[in-house]
Amino acid sequence: MINIPVVRWGQPYESLEKADVVHFETGEVMAQMSQANSGLVQMDSRKSDKARAALRQFSCDQLIEMCSQAADHYLNSELPLGNGTQTPEQFCEIQSATTGLPLNMCRANMSKNAFVLKQMSQMLDALTRGLPLDILTRGYGMESRGVMVSYQATTAALGLVLPSNSPGVHTLWLPAIPLQIGLVLKPGSSEPWTPYRMYEAFAAAGVPREAFCLYPGPHDVGNKVLETCGRAMIFGGQATIDKYAGNPRVQVHGPGFSKILIGDDMVDRWEEYLDVLVKSVIMNGGRSCINCSGIWASRHTEEIADAIAQKIGPITPRLTTDPEAAIAAFTTKGVAAAVNGQINNGLTPGVCTEMTEKYRDGDRLVEQERCDYLRPTVVHVSDADNPMANTEYMFPFVSVVKCDQKQMIRKIGTTLVGTAITEDPTWTDELLAARNIDRLNIGAIPTCALNWLQPHEGNITDFLYRGRAFQNSPPPAH
Repeated sequence: MINIPVVRWGQPYESLEKADVVHFETGEVMAQMSQANSGLVQMDSRKSDKARAALRQFSCDQLIEMCSQAADHYLNSELPLGNGTQTPEQFCEIQSATTGLPLNMCRANMSKNAFVLKQMSQMLDALTRGLPLDILTRGYGMESRGVMVSYQATTAALGLVLPSNSPGVHTLWLPAIPLQIGLVLKPGSSEPWTPYRMYEAFAAAGVPREAFCLYPGPHDVGNKVLETCGRAMIFGGQATIDKYAGNPRVQVHGPGFSKILIGDDMVDRWEEYLDVLVKSVIMNGGRSCINCSGIWASRHTEEIADAIAQKIGPITPRLTTDPEAAIAAFTTKGVAAAVNGQINNGLTPGVCTEMTEKYRDGDRLVEQERCDYLRPTVVHVSDADNPMANTEYMFPFVSVVKCDQKQMIRKIGTTLVGTAITEDPTWTDELLAARNIDRLNIGAIPTCALNWLQPHEGNITDFLYRGRAFQNSPPPAH
């Protein structure tokens, strides 16, 4: 039995209270996790300055080199895990067993996390706009233009309340280490594996263990992490976004409502872009905020919806070990049934029509003894004001929406990734000015194709450091 401790600034701590991490199909207990409590988090928060001090023993460039070494350890090494060790293959197997993600998706997310660690130098150069990183360590210095600048860390440690749905989100906090900011991680209940393996990979590369806390535990632990850290990130639904709206200390990552907009100048050629549309919907089992949940066009929308439905409608649940597995299980009983009911309630004859039903053998909802699946679903929406035009679920679900191009930018609402397939310069200017689109792609670029040299939902360097005025008088002449 794997016993996973709480980690308190690098020190393992075994609590009396433990929680089982179980196999989503068999119910077998895969591990026991010590549970932190909010009092423990509060007590440890007084030592957060020591985490930053431990990292500042090294230059940013040295920590970047450690990131590269950590990538190799994370991807290839047998690393400690609690009272045992774990190979890369065992890591993928247990992650799949507790989250319901197929093995091929676990491996893909593992490669993505390692890639970000390997490319850390280029990423930080892009995110800091070429700022010499020693300026962050020293607090001030001369830019390449010969201008004196000063930056101050906004926190000694970054707090993270992490989800269990997709291991790919961990790429967002990895730059904190080379930026010399400690990490306070509250792992997801069924996916503690990535935070713990990443912690051991960093340690194997020489990053001080005392820069890390890992606090598995109930919801109040996450709340205390958000409360005690000067800067924090949380992943959740719309209610979470609403709760922390306007709080500059907390960066919220929620539903993406990512979309593809097909311009009037390209829509008659929509068949040329079918592969881009399908990939954007189905990649990573539809679980990511960068998956496309809406495709908008002024015409041909029923044909587009039908073509996508033909491609993804026949997809069926497979064993997690099957290399062709394309959808993940819902491991919390009742969630898939509730989502299925919401979709059925949203269908309206003549306004919102399901297009996948005729291409699949059986129901959308596939219920099993200990888990459930939802098969990919495409709906056609003829009224852009219908609620189903702007809906997102944690499986391959997409609304193909008929809407006049002149109304699209206003009607699509908040959009994390917006791909606009167009060559119209006037509309491109309007899209560039649209404040409701975060990441903008012009051209046939899948919504899930990220450029890691560009910020994702906010620039982490701007979140962890603030610029300020600074003047340094020269020493008196003798």
